[in-house]
Amino acid sequence: MASLDGHLTFAVKYEGLDLLILKALFQATGPEPIEALVKATPTGTYARRIWFLYEWLLGKTLDLPPAGKGAYAEVVDPDLQWTASGVTARRQRVKNNLPGTPSFCPMIFRTTALCEFTSRNLSERARAVIADVPADVLARTAAFLLLKDSRSSFEIEGEHPPQERIQRWGRAIGEAGRKPIDLDELLRLQRIVIGDDRFVPLGLRNEGGFVGDRDRESGMPMPDHISAKHEDLPSLIEGLVAFDRKAAQELDAVLAAAILAFGFVYIHPFMDGNGRLHRYLINHVLAERGFNPPGMAFPVSAAILDRIDDYRLTLESYSVRLLPFIKWEPTDKRNVRVLNETADYYRFFDATPHAELLYECVAKTIDSDLPAETKYLEAYDTFRRGVTEIVDMPDGTVDLLFRFLRHNEGILSKRSREKEFAKLTDDEVVKIEAGYAAAFPSQPE
Repeated sequence: MASLDGHLTFAVKYEGLDLLILKALFQATGPEPIEALVKATPTGTYARRIWFLYEWLLGKTLDLPPAGKGAYAEVVDPDLQWTASGVTARRQRVKNNLPGTPSFCPMIFRTTALCEFTSRNLSERARAVIADVPADVLARTAAFLLLKDSRSSFEIEGEHPPQERIQRWGRAIGEAGRKPIDLDELLRLQRIVIGDDRFVPLGLRNEGGFVGDRDRESGMPMPDHISAKHEDLPSLIEGLVAFDRKAAQELDAVLAAAILAFGFVYIHPFMDGNGRLHRYLINHVLAERGFNPPGMAFPVSAAILDRIDDYRLTLESYSVRLLPFIKWEPTDKRNVRVLNETADYYRFFDATPHAELLYECVAKTIDSDLPAETKYLEAYDTFRRGVTEIVDMPDGTVDLLFRFLRHNEGILSKRSREKEFAKLTDDEVVKIEAGYAAAFPSQPE
């Protein structure tokens, strides 16, 4: 008992909570050591926290009377990990500030990087960036960023769908945050992102799932990540929904988005569409919490695409460590069948690296992408007005002229001068090139 006492007290007092390890330890030891620990120090802060965590994680009541004395203690140390607001648990005289439920409660540590990000108030920074942007430019910026995010989300999956499908998913992203997340909403979004469902079963998986390759000769699975068992999907989705409705409303918006989105992608509840829905959930939380400027979706997928290697390493930071603990066998459909209990692996992961990556992507969007896009559109408008003062031409022709200049470092090529713009005089070309150089001192991307 002394060994258990020392280990649990050290874990709860000094290291921050690892709910996965604590639950496994509780299951291995049974109730007797915990009861003995509490009886030995009935008013002890750490004994009461351990007692609460045992009953909370296992859903079992210990053979102990309610605590009669002792100051109320927080279950999670807010100096070590991010917490929700405390709910009084009178039985153990503790405040339950865990950021989730027993069905889904990833944890995030208070790292130096995350403390610096949360102190920056990036939401206000985004509003300041667009404060003086003309309304029409702002509307076009929002539309462009929405389409950019949709296209990037498909590119991350290695897909290059037709423009109509990109625009359809972009419209869905633009509505993120308007409807609460539940299973019906996730199913609706899956139908939008898949489109043609003739060869893709919609709805929750009714078999195993994995991410990875298959052996070229045998076709057998070679997983990099094994998804949650299909039998566990309803309870895991319920946990996600409960988190979105409560804890996500209390946490910092970017931290909440990281927990919800990466929790979803590790669970991988669908046969297809999980990656794009995972990134949609980021937009959902940010929009619902009012983190974005009104009417604007941050192109988080584009920022992720720019850091695709870091993104994949972050995903693998947990998946690779998880694989040795999952027992599985191949099925005759070249899928995986999980043989042991794994639901807790998806309920209680450490979301700290995921939160750091997401904050870096959001910061880049606000610090670089948003001001760059508004500046670009304002420069384009300046160029367009300058062209129309030199020569009268339709907007489509001005846009074609601009693209020729952009792709040739501000100079109208000999070919375009002899074909599409043969009617321009030499003097007009000189003035147009000068106008382009003034509007775009550095070549736009």
